[in-house]
Amino acid sequence: MVNFKEVLLVVNPISGDISKDKAQRQVEQEVKQHNAHFHLYKTTGENDAEEIKELVKEREIDRLVIAGGDGTINLVADAVKDFDVSIGLIPAGSANGLCTNLQIPQQLEQQVQIALSDHCIELDMLCLNEKICLHLSDLGINAELIRNYEGSNIRGKFGYLLQTIPTLIKSEYPFEFRIETDGKEFVREGVLLGIANANKYGTGANVNPEGKPNDGIFEILVFKRLNFFDILKTLRNESRIDPEFLETIPTTEATITCKPPISFQIDGEFIGKETKIDVSIIPQKLKVAVPVNYNP
Repeated sequence: MVNFKEVLLVVNPISGDISKDKAQRQVEQEVKQHNAHFHLYKTTGENDAEEIKELVKEREIDRLVIAGGDGTINLVADAVKDFDVSIGLIPAGSANGLCTNLQIPQQLEQQVQIALSDHCIELDMLCLNEKICLHLSDLGINAELIRNYEGSNIRGKFGYLLQTIPTLIKSEYPFEFRIETDGKEFVREGVLLGIANANKYGTGANVNPEGKPNDGIFEILVFKRLNFFDILKTLRNESRIDPEFLETIPTTEATITCKPPISFQIDGEFIGKETKIDVSIIPQKLKVAVPVNYNP
């Protein structure tokens, strides 16, 4: 562990389907063993960003550890993006897409050691209609699935699985997307349009093999059709994906429009139905602890 003075652990008590008590005990124990001050904040869904921001400012936090899912990480990153504070991650959500991309291991002891280490990268942060995105956002069928999942009572990956068939039956795909970027305009039809600052969804599907979270660009992904064998390739981490299934457009800013309004999600959180998305990379970077052998 680095010689931090003030460590804040942010816990989302209801993310995923696992208890966070053990993670809390281990982080607290490790911090106190190194004579640092330990602070705890549990999210409630009300004024969390403002309260986290005040804690970081008042306590002069120099390492912030998050035990939660992609939505919790997004919330915290947005709250502290203007502070000089580094972040450690303990995956404790339903999908944990960002942690999957950053190669955070599954063992809690290793997660805690990495979260309190000094081996960090500077993660790009995207701005989508004035909202922060760290990992993957999309318009279309996946966002519809997330909307249906959030409306159900069953958490975790099993909850997602239960919503898959009803989502496919009810969805009105294909959708039409208009993409304006780098002085060019593309009109594409597909089942999903992704905005990617990473390689994989939390399921492990490698939908953006060439993407890197700290290279100063993002990728627009147009999934043109639903095809079992192409989806299987992404789950197997195969680096070559049929361009008839997926088109990739690398860029630094874009405007995406569609009619009628289409379901939209950011980092696993359903936002609503949108007809226009403005995307850019913001100047601030997020300093995140990663494994020593991390290789994007």
